[in-house]
Order: sequence, then structure tokens, then C-alpha cells
Amino acid sequence: MISIIEKTRDGIALSKEEIEQLVRGIVDQSMPDYQLAAWLMAAYCKGLTDQEVFWLTDAVALSGGPIEEALGIVDKHSTGGVGDKTTLILAPLVASLGIPVLKMSGRGLGHTGGTLDKLESIPGFQIHLDKAQIERQMNEIGVAVVAQTAELAPADKRMYAVRDVTATVNNIPLIAVSIMAKKLASGSPHLVLDVKVGNGAFMESMDQARELATMMVRIGDFHDRNVRAVLTSMDQPLGYAVGNAIEVNEAQACLRNEGPEDLRDEVIALASHMVSMAKNISYESAQQQVIEALQSGSAFEHYLRWIEAQGGKREQFCDGLPLAPFHMEVLSDRAGYVTGIDTLRVGQIALDLGAGRHRLEDPVDPEVGLLFYAKIGEAISYGKPIAKVYARSQASLVKAVQALPSALTIETDQQPQKHVTILETISRDDLSK
Repeated sequence: MISIIEKTRDGIALSKEEIEQLVRGIVDQSMPDYQLAAWLMAAYCKGLTDQEVFWLTDAVALSGGPIEEALGIVDKHSTGGVGDKTTLILAPLVASLGIPVLKMSGRGLGHTGGTLDKLESIPGFQIHLDKAQIERQMNEIGVAVVAQTAELAPADKRMYAVRDVTATVNNIPLIAVSIMAKKLASGSPHLVLDVKVGNGAFMESMDQARELATMMVRIGDFHDRNVRAVLTSMDQPLGYAVGNAIEVNEAQACLRNEGPEDLRDEVIALASHMVSMAKNISYESAQQQVIEALQSGSAFEHYLRWIEAQGGKREQFCDGLPLAPFHMEVLSDRAGYVTGIDTLRVGQIALDLGAGRHRLEDPVDPEVGLLFYAKIGEAISYGKPIAKVYARSQASLVKAVQALPSALTIETDQQPQKHVTILETISRDDLSK
């Protein structure tokens, strides 16, 4: 392990065999944390070659054993953002069109919410299913969203834990390896990546987001997986709802062909890519099918069947989940046009309410959160509601209400252009350009 650390420190590329040795040491603990930390810092500072990234992704993906035949045809991954509840909508929507979707999701950490936390706000919902249960559910309704198993790319779990405490998280090759190893291990032949970019995302600039997206598409191409990356804006919360139960309620509205315009636009775009890839049809034809599934109600009915299959009782969630008892609207103290939103700040306010966690072992309050109505480009008048806060106590309510106006930039000059949600798409066809 010392020679491997030395080579990476000196900018000398590792061989395939050395990378496999490295990953074995990570999994069987023969490489102690201090050596893993040293190698990660060397990789962070010196970088990795493309070939090293490809081999490392493969070794991490196989660290839990051989990849089994996938139960789903197409998968989706988001790099995380404020108000991102798209999985709750996309999984049943795409499955309603006859395309199996098995999604392994995680919990939220920091200002970004986790799909499992949102789903667990539904009484009775079970995130842990054994293999037989998953297979039965996939055969019956074609959709399941479950917790990642300990066997899924276990090397990544240890690598991330060490990265988290050694300031080596924000590194594009290591991020790409972490995401794509788990996706390769899940086995789906098609993958749509939702790469968030903006002040509420890990990738704050288009250049960063484009670099990460391109690298992940190249990893997929190297491993013969069809990958498309859609760059989407996180310069404002997605939709209005930020929290857990409150996001489930908004997702259900979207599945009823209602809900905020930006959320609906992003869902239709991502779902159309998933359907296009899985059915090998044009994006336009796929989009027509997606819109029809929303308008006809078949997507929402599939959602109800899916939630019931994993333990939810229709009468407890269908008409909306209950929210925290203390609530208040936040009124604008200015008039003008919304020209900017500190999305990270909005996410942190929701985190302080109890909607998220600072550490993975922290509890989450499913009923707290907020509806953030303001959108970039909109006119806003003095005294108009910009948000509504739901809190567990009067004290936390007052704190959030006082903090939210500072997340908005309102100017009286010329109206800015309407905010664009879908920014760019990168596919394997773009790699040769």
C-alpha cells in the first residue's frame, strides 16, 4: 500500500492490478484509515488518469461481488439539491409505461434531502426489502425504491466515510467513481444522471457540472452502459416544497398533473430521456407518452400501487400527509423582481427546522419544512407571501420566518429573464465531438 500511495503522490499512474489491490485493501480492512486517507489526499491533489478512473470504478463496483442481472431496465441518479423529489415521481411514471424501475436510494445529509427520508414520512413504508420481495414487487408492478444494501459497492461506503472527514469530498474524479460504481453495481443498462448546478448544488458552475457529467458519461461508455447526463439548475429550490412529508405531498400533486411548473418541466424531461433510452425511441415520442401518462392518471395510479406494495396505506397518504403544527406565512418586505435566491440558505433553514441531518445518525422530523413560493424572474409586491413555514415549535418557527427574507434578492430594475430549469444534455454521442 505504501508504494501505491507513493506512486499516486508522485503523479505516476497505477496499473489495473494495483487498483484492484487498493480496493481489496479497502474492503478487507488491510488498508487502515490513515493509509486510505493518505491515498485519497494524493489522488485529490495529483489527480487520476482517465484509465485509472475507469478501472477504479470497475473495482469498486465489483467490491461486493459479481454484478447480477438487473431487475430494472433504466435507472436515474441525482447529484442532490434543495426540493429535489423527482425520484418519487419518475419511478412510478416511467414504470406506468411498462419500463421496470428498481431504484436504490440513500438518505439526506446536510442541506440536500434524501429520497428514503421522504418515503419514510409515509406511515408504514418499508425501505428494506429482501431479494425475493423485490423480485415479486418488480414482477407485479414493475417499480421498487429501496435502501442500498451493504453488499452494493462496499468499498465506496468506506471511501466516502474517510473522504467526509479528510476534506477530499469535492473532487470530480472521486465523485464520479462514487456515483458510477454504485450504478454499475445495480446493473441497469441505461442510466439518466440529473447533474445539479448552481448555488444550492455541489457543482456551482457550469464548467464543473459539465466536467463531472462528461466524466460519468465516459465511465458508462467504457463499461458499455448507455448514460445520459442532464444538467439542471439549482439556483432556486425545485418546486415549492422543501422537507419530507411536504415534498411527498408536492410529488403527489405532480403525479396528478398539477404542481409547480419547474418541477413538472424537469420531471417530464428526465422521464422522457429514461423512456427514450429504454424503448429506443425518439425523445419527442417518449415525451408524448410521458405527458399522456400524467394526464390520464395512470402514473398516479401506479404510484398508489407502488406505495401500498411497500407498506403504505392509501387512506393515510393519498390526500396528503400531515405537517407540523406551528405554521406561518413569510411576507415580502420589499417590492420588485426576484433576481436571485440563496438556495443553499433555504436548504439550511429547512435543515435547522429538523428536515435534514448534520450527521447520518441524526433523527429527521418528517413533518417540518417550508413552501418557498418565490421564483427567479417573478414580480413580487410588498406584503406578498414568499414562503410558508411548518415548524415543531414556536421558537423554531420564528427563527425560520426571520431568516427566510435574507435568502431573496429583490431589485426594482428591469425584469430579469425567466429562470431556465433544463440547461444542457450530454450523451455518449457527444463524446466524439
